[in-house]
Amino acid sequence: MASYGSWMAQSVAGNLTVVDKVPADMLHMVDAHWYQFPPMNPLWHSLLGFAIAILALISVVGNGMVMYIFTNTRTLRTPSNLLVVNLAFSDFLMMFTMGPPMVINCYNETWVFGPLACQVYGMFGSLFGCVSIWTMTLIAFDRYNVIVKGLSAKPLTNNGALTRILGVWVACLAWTLAPLVGWNRYVPEGNMSACGTDYLTDTWSSRSYILVYSFFVYFAPLLMIIYSYIFIIKAVSAHEKNMREQAKKMNVASLRSSEAQNTSTEMKLAKVALVTISLWFMAWTPYLIINYMGIFKASPISPLATIWGSLFAKANAVYNPIVYGISHPKYRAALYKEFPTLSCTDAADDSQSMASEGTAVVMSEKPAA
Repeated sequence: MASYGSWMAQSVAGNLTVVDKVPADMLHMVDAHWYQFPPMNPLWHSLLGFAIAILALISVVGNGMVMYIFTNTRTLRTPSNLLVVNLAFSDFLMMFTMGPPMVINCYNETWVFGPLACQVYGMFGSLFGCVSIWTMTLIAFDRYNVIVKGLSAKPLTNNGALTRILGVWVACLAWTLAPLVGWNRYVPEGNMSACGTDYLTDTWSSRSYILVYSFFVYFAPLLMIIYSYIFIIKAVSAHEKNMREQAKKMNVASLRSSEAQNTSTEMKLAKVALVTISLWFMAWTPYLIINYMGIFKASPISPLATIWGSLFAKANAVYNPIVYGISHPKYRAALYKEFPTLSCTDAADDSQSMASEGTAVVMSEKPAA
C-alpha cells in the first residue's frame, strides 16, 4: 500500500499521464481524453499481461484440438460441424494473432509496434469477434432448422455450410475494413496496450460507424438467436408433452424410442450452443458499453475500465473449446483416443457417445425416417 501511495505521489508530482510512454509516431492517434489520467499502476499491466498469456495458451491449444479432432474424426465430419470448426478457427486466430502483441505491450506498459500494427490489431479483433458471433448465429439457425422444422427441413449440405461460412467472412471483412478507409478508425485504447475502434472522436462519421456496426454485430445476431431458441424450446416442450401423454395412454412410465433419444440429443446440443452464445455476449457486452459510453458521453471512461473490455473479449476465445469439449461425449471419446492424458472422460463413454454426433444425427437419419 505504501509503494502504491509513493508511486501515485510521484505521478502527480511529475505531472505524468497514461500517454507519456506512448511513442511519438502514435500520439496523433491518442484522443485528448486520455491525457487527464495518471499512469496506471504497473501491477495492472502485469496482471493483464499474465491473464492474456494464460488465455492465449488455453485458446490456441483448445481451439487447435477442436479443429484437429473435428476434421480428423470421420464421424464428426458433417456439414453442421463445419460451423463448429469455423468457430474454433476464428477463436484460434484471435488469440494467436492478438495474444502475443498484447503481452509484449503490457510488459512495456504501452503500445510499441507503431501505427500500422495498431490498425491491423484493431481490425483483427473486430473481424474475428464478428465471425465468431455470426458463426454461432448460423449454429443456432441450424438447430432451429433441425428441431423446429424436423422432417420438413432442408438438410444442411457441405456446400451450403461452406457458402454460409464464406458469406460470414466476406461480410465481416467488409465491415472491419471500413475504419481503415475513413469510416471511424482504429486507435489505442485507454490502457495503451491494445487498439480498437475510436469511440471518443466527436464526429457523426465516427459515431455512425459504432451505431451501425453494433447493430450488425451485436443486436441483430442477438435478436436472431433469441428468435431461434424461443421456437426450439417451444418445439421440444411440445414434443415432451406429447410423449408423456402417449406414455400415459399406453400405461407405461415413459417412451424411450429412437425418436425420443434423437430429440434428447438435439436438445442437449441446443443447450450447448445457447451456453456458448450467452458467454459470447457476456464477453463482448463490456466493449459495447464502453463504446456507447464514449459516443454518448454518458460517463468518463478511465484507462482501467478499458482493461476489462480487453480481458472479457479475449476470454471469449477460451470458452468455446471448453464448452464443446465438456458437452460433446463423442468429441471427448475422440479426444481420449488422440490425447489420452488430456481427456476429461474415460473410454467407457465411447459406447454412450451422442452429443457431437447429434450435430448431424438428424441430418443423417432423416432420409431413413
